[in-house]
Order: sequence, then C-alpha cells, then structure tokens
Amino acid sequence: MRPMQTVAALYVDRKGPYPSMPGVEIWDEARDATRYAGPHPVVAHPPCQRWCKLAKNVAWRFPNRPEMQVGADGGLFAAALAAVRRHGGVLEHPAWSLAWPRFGLLAPPRKGWARSLDGEWTCEVAQSAYGHECRKLTWLVLVGAEPPPDTRWDKPRGTRLLTHFAQRHSGDHNDTGRGHDARVSGKATHLTPPAFAEFLVSLARRVDRASLAGAHAIP
Repeated sequence: MRPMQTVAALYVDRKGPYPSMPGVEIWDEARDATRYAGPHPVVAHPPCQRWCKLAKNVAWRFPNRPEMQVGADGGLFAAALAAVRRHGGVLEHPAWSLAWPRFGLLAPPRKGWARSLDGEWTCEVAQSAYGHECRKLTWLVLVGAEPPPDTRWDKPRGTRLLTHFAQRHSGDHNDTGRGHDARVSGKATHLTPPAFAEFLVSLARRVDRASLAGAHAIP
C-alpha cells in the first residue's frame, strides 16, 4: 500500500478543517506561507479582499490609499500561484477574481474543466455543493494533475447570503430580497467546508511530479 501523499495547505485558518486532516501540513498566517519551499503539492487559499469583485469599488472610494487598491495584497496571490506551479496542486479564489486576468489565467467554463495551452486546468464550482451555507461560486486552477471525473458541478442556491450587495453575476452575491438574518456570519464567509477541503486535498494528491515540466519544473 502506497503511503499517503503529504499536502501543504497554504494561507489557511487553524480554526478551519485542515488541522484535523491526516497528512496535511498547515501554513497559516503566523507561519508565513510565502516562505513555503516544498516539497509537497499544495492547496492554496490566498487572501481575496483586494481581488474580489468589490475590490474596484473599494479602490474607487480610497484612491489615495495604496493598500486599498486592486491587487494590493503584498504579493500573496503571486506567491501562492508560484507555489502551485512549482510544486503542483490547486489554488482557489472567488469566482470572477480580478487576479485571473491580472495573471493571465484561463477563465473557466460554467461547467466542466478547461485546459490552458500550458496544461493548467481551471474550473468553477459552488461551495454549496460541498456543504457551505452560501452558494459561494469558486474558481480553481489545478497544476500537475488530471482533474477527477467526479467533480461536483451542481450549484445549489444555498440557505444564506455572503452579502446584500446585488452583483451582475447571480449566484456569487445573491439577491437582496432576503432579510438581515439571512446573511452568513463573518467567520463563516472564509472558512472552508470540510467536504470542500477534502476535495481540494484530493486534487493535490493527484499531482504527478514528473508532469511538472518547463517553467513549472522542480529543479
């Protein structure tokens, strides 16, 4: 029987599901995930505040504050993407993340996995399909592995809202017709559902290190 592949979970909260998962190495804020140097494949959750759809509105309100501008995350997304490309694994970010066009990532289709010319896979999933109270549409980029055929493509509406701000894309920030109590708590907005964490770790464990070639190769 092959030993379990260790996976490094980057930019995660110790109050979430990852610390209790076997074979998962935790890199939280205190440990500074930008220093991760391998050798394990990764699951990366870089902060999204400066990349989400509302980031442009925040930047417009505070034009003289560099730290409030789109992409002003101190290089965390860039470091997370570099780790995924170097060691293999998966990175997740909110759907329509402004980091996608900034870093030239392939926008995923509404259903299914899409493969870029350099062999990276992207897709869109709903965290509600994995137990989140909100639909929380999420984009993934997978490097060094073939995607699994049993990815969940259903997108349940969810029972709660992330925010009451109406957005152009339905399903991420839902309608504003529900009451105040329907909004999910601040803590629950960023913690990963256990089933979704297990799915992401399973993706990282599919990495074939021999397939990491060219710019993604490990010397």
